[in-house]
Amino acid sequence: MASLIIIIVSNVLLQLTFFSIVSSSNEYAQHLGGTSTFSGLVIGIPTVFSGLALLPLMRFDQGGYKRPLHFACGSACLGNILYGLAYRADWLYLILIGRIVTGFAFTFWMYCKRYCSDPRIVGLRRRTTLAGWLVLGQGIGFSLGPFVGGILYKVGFDNAVFNGFTSPTWIMALIWVIFWVFVAVFYEDVPKPAPSSSQDIALQPMPAHISADSADKDKSDDEEPTRVTAAQVEVPTAPSSPPRHRMSKAQWGVTATMCWFAMTCFFILGAWEANIPVFTSSHLRSNPFHFSPFAAGNLIALGGACTMPFLLLNLHFARRVQDRHTLATGTSIGLAGLLVALAILGEEKVNYGSLFICWFLVALGFNIASTVTLSLLSKQLPGEWNGRISLAIQYSNYSGRVTGAVWGGAGVKVGMLSYVGMQVAIVGIGGIMFMTLWKQLKAKTG
Repeated sequence: MASLIIIIVSNVLLQLTFFSIVSSSNEYAQHLGGTSTFSGLVIGIPTVFSGLALLPLMRFDQGGYKRPLHFACGSACLGNILYGLAYRADWLYLILIGRIVTGFAFTFWMYCKRYCSDPRIVGLRRRTTLAGWLVLGQGIGFSLGPFVGGILYKVGFDNAVFNGFTSPTWIMALIWVIFWVFVAVFYEDVPKPAPSSSQDIALQPMPAHISADSADKDKSDDEEPTRVTAAQVEVPTAPSSPPRHRMSKAQWGVTATMCWFAMTCFFILGAWEANIPVFTSSHLRSNPFHFSPFAAGNLIALGGACTMPFLLLNLHFARRVQDRHTLATGTSIGLAGLLVALAILGEEKVNYGSLFICWFLVALGFNIASTVTLSLLSKQLPGEWNGRISLAIQYSNYSGRVTGAVWGGAGVKVGMLSYVGMQVAIVGIGGIMFMTLWKQLKAKTG
């Protein structure tokens, strides 16, 4: 139980680390000479390097989670410190370097997902529930992170090292150090798979043939020094390996659909989280706000906080509702938010209430939809494929996070209608895949 709690808490800390700089990154980048697009790159770039580090890390994880967890703790500490030092150094690219190093910590997102669908410790009917806990942590991260970051920006702390821009990362670095101590003391890794029994050697009994002159030989043998002779042992041939699982066309389709939705959810969530501070501080005619990072962080946090009761309800219903129904419900709610956003931007009737409703629907819908992408796939494919499945879903998440953050940062430049329209098109492609494979998406509940 302690190890499971550590995995879930690590996911929350990773989410907080990712989102705590969202509300002030645009102002921070501009203070150091960057642009809003560069700010979006700062938000999204960690996932690129996290994806690059995943495959080498998997060669050294020994099928467990302890090594990647320690690697994540160390990377998070160092990356947050580098981000905080950029203000003192007055070097724009140090915030990018700091986020890149922090990105190595985000490799553990894949291990969190893999842990919650690992057939060695998690049964089929618990996987969606545990995935729901990860999504709940995701909700805590993207609501609490920007809120605290916005408060720290407003307080300011008139200091060249610890100030409104850098204080979120200094605090997160301290939290990661404390958490690292708890990991070292309390975390126990999953049991390693038992060694194959095919290497055991079966000793064969030696037949005793007594010949007529055996008595004469016994006497001469007694006079000779004792010699140990190696008995011939027959080593049984290794049992044939189990037949390789070949994916059917339907399974390939389901895999592609889940990867597409994994990308879609994080593309849209990442785009909105990066765009809200940029749009609400812009000089567009459709923007009546001219928010500070504090106010933008509050808007992001309020939308995220309002999703929490519904994400808790999702945990309750995960054991009773099929994954495909959860995916359909979440995507429909998120799409409704996008369509409302298109309407108010087209009519230039944006106000706090309408923008909040759009963000709330987007945050709620695509967080719920992201619950089932891995759990559904893990229920349809062999348990020994869990590592490959987790990797495929995580790379899809990464691609969505980085492209979404950059797209959100550039939303004002490309035009807000084009910015939202692209998201609607991506959801539409997923909807076609989803409806085509509706029957094949059926899986056990839980």
